[in-house]
Amino acid sequence: MGGRVWLVRLASLLALGLVLASVDASLGDVDPQYRTCVEECQTTGVIGENIISHCKSQENQNDTSGGGSWYTQEQWKQLKCKADCRYFCMMQIEGERESLGLNPVKYHGKWPFLHVSVFQEPLSAALSAINLLMHFTSWLSFFLLVKNKLPLRPQTRRTYYEYTSLWHIYAMLSMNAWFWSTIFHTRDIDLTEKLDYSAAVALLGYSLILSLIRTFNVKDEATRVMFAAPILAFVTTHILYLNFYELDYGWNMKVCVVMAVVQLLTWAIWAGVTRHPSRLKLWIVVFGGALAMLLELYDFPPYMGYADAHSLWHASTIPLTYLWWSFIKDDAEFRTSTLIKKAK
Repeated sequence: MGGRVWLVRLASLLALGLVLASVDASLGDVDPQYRTCVEECQTTGVIGENIISHCKSQENQNDTSGGGSWYTQEQWKQLKCKADCRYFCMMQIEGERESLGLNPVKYHGKWPFLHVSVFQEPLSAALSAINLLMHFTSWLSFFLLVKNKLPLRPQTRRTYYEYTSLWHIYAMLSMNAWFWSTIFHTRDIDLTEKLDYSAAVALLGYSLILSLIRTFNVKDEATRVMFAAPILAFVTTHILYLNFYELDYGWNMKVCVVMAVVQLLTWAIWAGVTRHPSRLKLWIVVFGGALAMLLELYDFPPYMGYADAHSLWHASTIPLTYLWWSFIKDDAEFRTSTLIKKAK
């Protein structure tokens, strides 16, 4: 009983920390000096000694008579112009703040990072790519395990493990989420931001469904649909809300926190109740993931312009991903062994 109380307290701390972190205002982008700088840069294409060649003059921005292809190229140039103007204005103002002995502030919800070539957040982009690779190699290992190493049902030649297809879908959604995270941290524009947030929400929603189906040992397809339908409906509505109504960072953070905390508690309690043979791995993933997410609470400006709390969170998910897929493979072996014994 004491262990469950500790779990609830940890989950409450995690939820409170992330919600508090989500309401932190972006002081940089409400600064009139910053806004004026961005507007002038987008109009002239000049900021200090920097000349941004893909910024157009204001009078030509509404000219769309050159055909669809030309218009698309010009729209893309405007997006790059906006992003580059924000960056150079941010760096200019942060240089002034540093000379006055002031601490860095956030711009559009993010700390001022130093760019490397096309990478706006090089460390987070690299770590996202490593997470993507980790999920791919781990899923491939799981696929080879259930396909070639574990016994198959004699009649259907399908796996004994009832959740194989669900984990395949999870792998695809995970790789999709980390792919868009890599793209977003490489080039932060409205489109990549929405794709990143949408992919992350879809993964969290599906992970919640999967956690409920596995922990409640739901095998019947109709019952699985009953578990999934309301969550799918909510997640779909939420993604549409973010993309077509308002990208509300605070509300999105609260939604993600609730889905994350519910599944963390579900997995942790289930591991203890069922005494799963690989429960230690699962507990390490659950508690390690919860503690890693608390980095959002202890947020700090990027060290040397590159490493902030968010990038460290990306780093922490790499070993946790390896351990998580190790548990999934152990679960497949455990369930297969159990079902074969029952069939004899």
